[in-house]
Amino acid sequence: MSTASLQRRLVLGLTLGMTLLWLVATVITRQTVQHELDEAFDSALQETAQRILPLAILEIYNRDDATGPQRIAPLDTEQEYLSYLVRDAGGRILLQSRLARPEIFKVPRRQGFTTTATHRLYSASALQATIFIDIAEPLAHRREAAWDATVAQLQPLLLLIPLSLLGSWLLVRLSLRSVLSYRDAIARRGVGDLSPIEAGRLPAEIKPLAHAVNHLMERLRYALEAERSFTANSAHELRTPLAATLAQLQRLQREAPAGPLQVRIAQIDSSLRALSRLSEKLMQLAKAEGGGLLSETPQDLAALLTFVVQELRRGTPATITLALPETGPVLSTIDPDAFAILARNLIENALKHGSSDAAIGISLSGAALLSVVNAGAVVPAPVLARLGERFVQGDSRTGGSGLGLAIATTIARGVGARLTLVSPAGGRHDGFEVRVQFVPAEPEAPC
Repeated sequence: MSTASLQRRLVLGLTLGMTLLWLVATVITRQTVQHELDEAFDSALQETAQRILPLAILEIYNRDDATGPQRIAPLDTEQEYLSYLVRDAGGRILLQSRLARPEIFKVPRRQGFTTTATHRLYSASALQATIFIDIAEPLAHRREAAWDATVAQLQPLLLLIPLSLLGSWLLVRLSLRSVLSYRDAIARRGVGDLSPIEAGRLPAEIKPLAHAVNHLMERLRYALEAERSFTANSAHELRTPLAATLAQLQRLQREAPAGPLQVRIAQIDSSLRALSRLSEKLMQLAKAEGGGLLSETPQDLAALLTFVVQELRRGTPATITLALPETGPVLSTIDPDAFAILARNLIENALKHGSSDAAIGISLSGAALLSVVNAGAVVPAPVLARLGERFVQGDSRTGGSGLGLAIATTIARGVGARLTLVSPAGGRHDGFEVRVQFVPAEPEAPC
């Protein structure tokens, strides 16, 4: 399940909130503008009626032909926002504007304002209620004016939304800069680095979380150090008595007569040597899980691998082939001891579990890819997926502690390398292959 970014939430939330507030303000403003416009237009209707009525009376009494209504042509012949009728007490039309329609004015006669479904009307009288004027304005005109005012207020929002998004993003980005730096500091940490993380200028809401993380890491570091110290000390303390016991056992083997006693001595010797190897593996595991897996200066993996292979060749009759790049040194920042432990465990695993009549193939590419290949039966996928765990063996009949691949996996994870188990081996129908892709390093510049 994906988690939305806090920065995205804040930016979208601030922009959406500002937009909603602007829209609410626009609605409220529209109501206010509509009310003020109604008052202004009503005042204009009343004033217009009061100005036209005396002029209409003069026009009516001064004209020669008074038999029919007279139409007054407006200055603007295209549109007439105000239309009016002048009538006598009997309802006969005496004077009207050019576009006036009598059906608009068919409302009960009364002084003042009247509102119909389409118009706003104002009525006034003169000469002792013998002459009446009705002036009408379309309501659509008022709504159009209110809508124009609303659109004028909404137009800046089209520019304000992208500006708000940009401004909110910059503000949130600057505000969360310390949080992002803290996140990057955690992301850059290696697996074995549990030292406190500098809180820096974290916001007051985040700083307690940073202190809690540091406190948790400190407790975890103490627990892991205690476990590693116990493992390393136990293994170290076992080495001396085991060596002494093996020496006494070899002396006893030389002094004992042939027979069942020699068989028992051989069995004890085999068990003690297995315990000694287990002790050595536990010490290697303690180093793999501890710090110090990275070197301050780049190391030549080709030279280290050559040394490890030469040492193992002297102790085994099996054939070990080594392929190195011809382009020069292969540099990486892994600690030399850590690389030697990793390579030794991978090669010993291949020697122990591979076919005895086939060579062990070891190669290192110029891109810092280490590959160890051995012949043998294909490892089933469920077993292959668990081979990097502690005390898990692909074939229990071959013996071993089940720690070799676990140690190599732990070291690879600690130095940022990628370890991959493949069966069958690449380009073959059988066998087992381990690939370790180290992080290449650039050579140091001369001083």
